Amino acid sequence: MSDLIAKTAIDRRIAEIIGPVIEDMGFELVRVRLMGGKTNTLQIMAERPAGGIEVDECAEISNAVSAVLDVEDPLTDQYVLEVSSPGIDRPLTRLKDFEMYEGYEVKLETSETIDGRRRFKGVLAGVEGDEVLVNVTEGTIGLQYDWLSEAKLVLTDDLIKEMLKARKDAGVLNETSFDEIETEDGSQED
Repeated sequence: MSDLIAKTAIDRRIAEIIGPVIEDMGFELVRVRLMGGKTNTLQIMAERPAGGIEVDECAEISNAVSAVLDVEDPLTDQYVLEVSSPGIDRPLTRLKDFEMYEGYEVKLETSETIDGRRRFKGVLAGVEGDEVLVNVTEGTIGLQYDWLSEAKLVLTDDLIKEMLKARKDAGVLNETSFDEIETEDGSQED
């Protein structure tokens, strides 16, 4: 399992427990993070293999994951379970994510220093073997997938437009369910 999906030992243990449950439901595990604070939060991101997930599906996953975590009991402290979609400016955790979002702006961080730096920002240029290609100011560079410690899409207008278009094309976004917009002169727009 990639460190991008589950970083720490406890994250990996939880992923081993819940991964099969999520997959049996027809979804893919995108990321698991146990985050500390006043109350621990167990954050689970999941989506359909083709991308996307709805709120009611997150609730179904939450119920199924809660049941298996109650039985396996990997956490000794109390925690709040949070199941969500990866979002628009999503983390990229699987090699296929880097292929799927080719052409979009991304921020990458490596676990080791490479040519004097650990942070890279550019446009994804795809995948070649186990290398993630990214167009940066200096040109196209290849970073081994295993070198990455963080990777996420950068929220841009183009990314938002593309995600909204994809939801509309998939029939998830129904514009007729939106309220009409009232303009300053009092007229109505659809």
